Order: sequence, then structure tokens, then C-alpha cells
Amino acid sequence: MTINYTILGLLESGDRSGYDLKKVMQELDFLPWSGNNNQIYKALVFLLEEGLVENRTAHRDDGPSKKIYSITQLGKETLHSWAKETQPQLPEYKKLFLAQLAFAESEAVELLETYEILLKEQLAYHEEKLKRQFGFPKRNERESYIWQMLYQNLLDSYQCELTWADKMKEGLVKFHEDKSDK
Repeated sequence: MTINYTILGLLESGDRSGYDLKKVMQELDFLPWSGNNNQIYKALVFLLEEGLVENRTAHRDDGPSKKIYSITQLGKETLHSWAKETQPQLPEYKKLFLAQLAFAESEAVELLETYEILLKEQLAYHEEKLKRQFGFPKRNERESYIWQMLYQNLLDSYQCELTWADKMKEGLVKFHEDKSDK
């Protein structure tokens, strides 16, 4: 299950509580999971039972105690075995928006304009997150580079969609102009 490996990967860069894991997973849009509490804690119980993580209780004066999880050597071996053996997946192209656009008529240009606005907002948001290096593990330069490139992949995807939407809109406007010339 992907969430288990995501948790192992995050714990490899440092010990965290379940709440800390949730915050990071919610913010990192390139991770394939949204940060549902129940899923995190179920996964942590499984990982504990399998000996892939261990925990300790951290007592705090300013609030309730919390469990801090860390990856075990077996957890590290399992994570790296998965990373080495799992085949990469191609991007997903089945999008509701493309179906809407396929069957749109006069509203197609307006749909594209709305889509462009959403893309620009996401692009700006993720550019800011990249600038702040949110969630980056800071263990070494190689790892920081990898995380920077993960964000760049996301930015490039949004930019590519924006370029495509603009090209599609131009083509639709041209068809509308050609139709009105006749």
C-alpha cells in the first residue's frame, strides 16, 4: 500500500508524530495521498506490527503526550526494496475536465478560460512552496535536489497544461471566426 511507503520515506528523513505526518502529506501535492487521519494511524499500527517502525512516547509540559515514530533498519530495507523494484507509472490523463471539453459547444472557450485561471493559481501557489522548500528533508544536497525536482515536475505539469489550454482556446476561437466568415 502506497501510504505505508510514504510514511516510511517521511520517517527516514526524521522522527515524526502521526500529526506531523498528516501535515506533511496534506501539503505535498505530489504524494499520492491526502492525509486522512484514520489511514495514517491504521498504517502506523500495521508498520509497528511488521517491525518497520517503532515508537516512543514524548511527554510535554504544554500539552498531552504524543507518540513519536521512527523507522527501523527493516523499515529502511523495505522502503528501498520497494523503490528499486516498483515500476514507474505513467501520468494519468483521464480527467473529468477533458470529458466536459469534448462535449462542450459554445461554452468551451469559457471552460478553458476558467481552467487557465485555476492553473495559474496552482502554479503561483506551488512556485511559492518551492521557494520556501516546504517539506524538504535537509539531510544532504542530493536529497534536496531530488525534492526540488519533484516540485519542478509539478510546476512543469501545470505550465504544460496552461500552454495546452491557451493553444486549444486559440484554435476554438479560430474555428468560431472561420464559421462566422462563411
